[in-house]
Amino acid sequence: MPFNVFMTADAACDLEDLYQYIVRHDAPGKAEYVLTTIEDICNSLSGLPERGAYPQELSALGIRDYREVFFKPYRVIYRVMGDNVYILLIVDGRRDMQTLLQRRLLEWGSGLDTEAHRTIYKVKEGN
Repeated sequence: MPFNVFMTADAACDLEDLYQYIVRHDAPGKAEYVLTTIEDICNSLSGLPERGAYPQELSALGIRDYREVFFKPYRVIYRVMGDNVYILLIVDGRRDMQTLLQRRLLEWGSGLDTEAHRTIYKVKEGN
């Protein structure tokens, strides 16, 4: 059964920031390649979202509500809830992940009522 895939506003901003960074510091062609590949990875989560690993920073704390897939060095971190996959974070894995994961994922999971947490974009609809 295909899952619906959604991207939070925070994750969409992550992707846009990543794209702009690569355009400025590398090449527009490479930025397009990275963007397209990450979008394909996000779309593919509709088929088998459980294939992702548990982020080791969270797993070490006993938290197994989130999963991740890689396009090295980039990490796409998401949560499966029912028939839906919520992409929460798209980040260069060389960053300080502990702080970033705490701030973004644990706040999102607690249901903080902010605009960035409420805004969700449909990426792929399950059929």
